[in-house]
Amino acid sequence: MSKKFIVAFVLFLSASFVLGQQMAPRETVTAGVGGGEVSVEYGRPSLKGRDFNELMGKLPPDRMWRAGSEQVTTLSTNVPLSLGGKMIPAGKYSVYVHCPKDLKNGSFSLVLNKNLGQPLKDIWAAAPAAVANEPWPHMKYTEEIGAQEVARVPMSRGKGSAVDLFTITLTKAGSGAALNMVWGTELWSIDVKPASAEGSGKMEGSYSN
Repeated sequence: MSKKFIVAFVLFLSASFVLGQQMAPRETVTAGVGGGEVSVEYGRPSLKGRDFNELMGKLPPDRMWRAGSEQVTTLSTNVPLSLGGKMIPAGKYSVYVHCPKDLKNGSFSLVLNKNLGQPLKDIWAAAPAAVANEPWPHMKYTEEIGAQEVARVPMSRGKGSAVDLFTITLTKAGSGAALNMVWGTELWSIDVKPASAEGSGKMEGSYSN
């Protein structure tokens, strides 16, 4: 990510705190999966009349979207999962979405990473004490960070009713759940199932941080 983007991001944060601007609301959604629990915690940015494709067109060359706002978006599970057919050990992961260059026809992929972000104070030295140690997504998704990915799985894509606030849901579906993301009229979904539902493939235990 460019230095220009990082400077703009820091200036935005500064203005938000100095002017008392309200940060995006945060929400946690949960669902039972295979006798355990899966949860996603995320910030909910608002389009406020902006165009989704225009916003995604401003992503850096790595095409990684934080899938939320402010603090890093996380997925936590206390049981092993199958995410779109990919085996995921129990643990807590940061969540990103890899966006295609062709926003109209390309595939959006859900990305889970063992790296849980960086303290805000590492990005912004003047961060208020109340949030200085809160984990923020990486402003530059380097090869080193990418090497800690546990999954990058294409999501199904559709259209829905216009939604101003970015929304993630976990909807019960049999022994698993459907993870849905919607913003504007864009809708993405992926199946979250117990690992046992996909067979007895080997997994290397759990990961936690």
